[in-house]
Amino acid sequence: MRYLPKSPADREAMLAEIGVPSIESLFETIPAEYRLTEDLKIPRQHSESEILERFRAFGSNLASGDAEELAVQPAGRLFASFLGAGAYRHYRPVIIDSLVQRGEFLTSYTPYQPEISQGTLQAMFEFQTMICELTGMEIANASMYDGSTGAAESVLMACRVTGRQGAVVARTVHPEYREVLATVTRHQEISITEFGYIADTGRVDLAALEAAITDETACVLIQSPNFFGTIEDVAAIAEMAHKKGALLIVSIAEAVSLGVVKAPVEADIVSLEAQSFGVAVGFGGPYCGVIACKEKFLRQMPGRLVGETKDTNGKRGWVLTLSTREQHIRREKATSNICTNQALVALMVTIFMTVYGKQGLRELAEQNLAKAAYLRKALLDAGATTKFDGTPRFHEFVLTTKESAAAANAKLLEKQIVGGLALAKWYPELGEGATLWCATEMTTKAQMDAAAAVIAGVREQELVGAK
Repeated sequence: MRYLPKSPADREAMLAEIGVPSIESLFETIPAEYRLTEDLKIPRQHSESEILERFRAFGSNLASGDAEELAVQPAGRLFASFLGAGAYRHYRPVIIDSLVQRGEFLTSYTPYQPEISQGTLQAMFEFQTMICELTGMEIANASMYDGSTGAAESVLMACRVTGRQGAVVARTVHPEYREVLATVTRHQEISITEFGYIADTGRVDLAALEAAITDETACVLIQSPNFFGTIEDVAAIAEMAHKKGALLIVSIAEAVSLGVVKAPVEADIVSLEAQSFGVAVGFGGPYCGVIACKEKFLRQMPGRLVGETKDTNGKRGWVLTLSTREQHIRREKATSNICTNQALVALMVTIFMTVYGKQGLRELAEQNLAKAAYLRKALLDAGATTKFDGTPRFHEFVLTTKESAAAANAKLLEKQIVGGLALAKWYPELGEGATLWCATEMTTKAQMDAAAAVIAGVREQELVGAK
C-alpha cells in the first residue's frame, strides 16, 4: 500500500465510474498466453531491519573482499547480547532520527511561550495521550528522566497524596530502581520496607506484603513484569494495598510487554520506562521515564503536563498547565525536584508508537515472547536449568548453571557472546550460577543456537570432570 496507495474501495469506485466490472476485464484485449497469471520469480520482500542488515553485510563483505552472505553475527555487530534487565535492544525505525533531528525539535527550548512552541507542545500532548491508552491510566505527564527516577518520584507523590511517610517495596523491583529510591528518600523522612518473593514462582509473597503494610504505609511499589521477567498478580496486590488505605504503584521497565500483558488498570500510579520504544541503548541514557495516574491525583503529579485549549480565534492549541515556571524555582511549592523533562526522547517514543500502532505493538510483543521461548528451550536442551518455571513471564528468564555466572559468561565471551546478567550481587539466595537472560526481536536464531552450543560445551566438560 505504500507504493500502491489506492485502497480496494477506491479501485471499486474507479471501475464503477468507467463502467468496467473488474480490473481483469481491462486487460481482455491482451491474448491470454501473454498475461502474467502467477507471482514474479523474485526474492521475498524484506522488512526495514532486514534491509539495513543486508546492506551492512554487503558493505562489510565488500570491504573484506568476501561476497558471502551473513555470518552468525549480523554485520556491524561484533557481539551477540542476551542482556536485558531494564535496558532493551529493540529495532528503531529509521524515521525516528529523520524526524527528531529536524531543527524545530532538536533545538527547541522549554516551551514556556506557547505562541512559538506549538509543535513541541502538540508532540508532548500526543505522547501523554498514547501513554494513557497504553497504561490504562487517566492522565500522564510529559515524561521524566528515566524509569528509576519515575519510580522514586511516584513514591514521593503517593506520600503527598496520602499524608503518610512509608513505602513498602518488593524485592522483585529492579535493584537499581530501589537504589535510586533509597537515595531520593534518604533525607525525606520516608521509611522504606522491602518484602520478599516466593522461591518457586518469582512472584511477590502476598503474605509478607500483608504483614509489611501498616497504617503509615503510603504506597506499595511493585514491578510487572518484575526483574525476573515474571508477571505479578496486580489485582490481588492492589486489593491488599487499598484495604489498608495505601496506593499501588506499578513500575514497568519493559514497555513492549504492554503489547500482550494486561495494562495495570488496578494501580493508582504507573511508572514506566519507555526506552524500548525507539530509544537506543546508550550507556544508561538519556532514557524516557513516565508517570501516569488516576485523574484525582493530578495536582500531586510531578513533571510537566500539556493541556489542550483554544486561542482567541477559537483554534485548537496547546499549553503547559498546572505547572508554572515558579513551581520549579520555589522549592517549597514544587511537587518535584525534576526541573525538566525528556521532550526529545519522548518524541522518539511517540514516533515509535505511531509507526507500530496497536496491532504492530502486539505483534512485536508476540515475537519477543516467541524468541524468549526458543532461547529458553535451547538452553535447557544444552543442560542448563531455569528458575520460576510455570509462572507467566515476558521475554526474560532466570537461568542457572553449575559453574559460576562469571565462568560461564567468560566462555560465552570467547565466542563473541554476551551472556546473561549475573544475579548473585542482588539475589545471593539464587546462587553464583544464576543469570538473567533476555531475547528480543533483534536476537537471531543463529545467535541463540551459538549460545546454546557454548552452554552445552560447558555441560560436557562438567560431565567429563565428574567421571
